[in-house]
Amino acid sequence: MTADDHAFHVGPFRDYLALEAGNSANTVANYLRDVGRLIAHAKTKGADRPDAITAAQLREFVYDLKDLGLAPATIRRQISAIRTYYRFLVGEGHATRDPSERLESPKQWRTLPTVLTVPEVGRLLAAPNTDEPLAMRDRALLEFAYATGARVSEVVGVKPQDLLYEDGLVRIFGKGSKERIVPVGRRALGAVALYVREIRPRFDKGQGRNILFLNARGTPLSRVGAWSIIKRAAKVAGLTKRVTPHTLRHSFATHLLEGGADLRAVQEMLGHADLATTQLYTHVDRDYLRSVHRQYHPRA
Repeated sequence: MTADDHAFHVGPFRDYLALEAGNSANTVANYLRDVGRLIAHAKTKGADRPDAITAAQLREFVYDLKDLGLAPATIRRQISAIRTYYRFLVGEGHATRDPSERLESPKQWRTLPTVLTVPEVGRLLAAPNTDEPLAMRDRALLEFAYATGARVSEVVGVKPQDLLYEDGLVRIFGKGSKERIVPVGRRALGAVALYVREIRPRFDKGQGRNILFLNARGTPLSRVGAWSIIKRAAKVAGLTKRVTPHTLRHSFATHLLEGGADLRAVQEMLGHADLATTQLYTHVDRDYLRSVHRQYHPRA
């Protein structure tokens, strides 16, 4: 631990996030990185401890983030990390005041996510050449991701025993280790079952920590590895849209809503705590409905 970490109580804050607040490892890492960014900024202003940071400096810091071109969602998370950090400091007696109390979040700019059409998803899922063992794993992962709408971080955390084949369901552990049960379609279950039966044993060298999707070394597939699989498949499929790790999740939600699925059911499957988050996908659905109206209504 560096002198700065000690002066700004980074170690105790990390323990608080992980042990008391019960955050996931990803959330802890993100918050620590965000607080580290704040500390680096504070040092340039001569602040050597949390109490030396003023509200004006915090506002300047947020404006600097905006000038750097960071996405609003990233800035909101940064502000959330700062507020959590100062609540911890004041609560533990490491700071006498909270300069983040009146720190305003940037207005939430809602941008529609990239969504693939059903034919485009079909091309993406068919992209891996299943004559190769690793490609069979890739096909299983892509089918599973689209069938469940799971986040990439959730997909790579699934264990074989989480799959309930007879019921066509899977247990998914999301943010904060919250469990949800999500249906899995027949095609995805078939692809995963084939991978588990024929391919996974070839790579499992006892170092897979009982994780479903393994890499060629027999260790758990990382989020970066999963993203590489998606990106490679998109290239092979010849997709011109910008495909991100969340694209299959966005497409899953949009296709369900276009098919008439209940919004709250989609919310449950996505693991959204707030219905408003799921409602973002209804904007995409409205675009689809408008196109249908224009095409088929006699006076459109």
